[in-house]
Amino acid sequence: MAAICVYCASSEGIEPRYLQLAADVGARLAAGGHCRVSGGGRVSMMGALARAARSGGARTVGVIPEHLVPYEVADVEADELVVVETMRERKRLMDERADAFLALPGGIGTLEELFEVWTSGYLGMHAKPVVVLDPDDFYAPLWQFLDDLEKAGFVRQQALDRLGHARSVEDAFLLLTG
Repeated sequence: MAAICVYCASSEGIEPRYLQLAADVGARLAAGGHCRVSGGGRVSMMGALARAARSGGARTVGVIPEHLVPYEVADVEADELVVVETMRERKRLMDERADAFLALPGGIGTLEELFEVWTSGYLGMHAKPVVVLDPDDFYAPLWQFLDDLEKAGFVRQQALDRLGHARSVEDAFLLLTG
């Protein structure tokens, strides 16, 4: 059993296919007996994932900054909801409590979290798997950009090799848990 930190969208108006992807990941977390660590939101993809994970029996842990709680986005049904003061504290606790990291489609928050945990792993600050689940080429422009950065000498191949890329939920879990 692993504690898997999942980064994904928390904004409204997400296409139903991405909500379904999040629910599929939540169900797979539960089926594998894994714990889900997240940013503590209950809306959009974060909410769909949390509900599916809990309905399958997975433990869910959310870490949310205090300033977001009044907006009523906190996952108050989480098995454990940790309220912190800052975003930096949130990310630190999520990193500490996770055995692996999975990024689904998302916006700037998802990208920021993904890049930070990927960079810290590449720099030897942790040895935990970092995987991007990209079943429908949502991240195709990012993969192209990273390839261009490598060709221009700004990113080493070793860094790119540190970032897992999965096309299916099952492939993602193979990369996350072995």
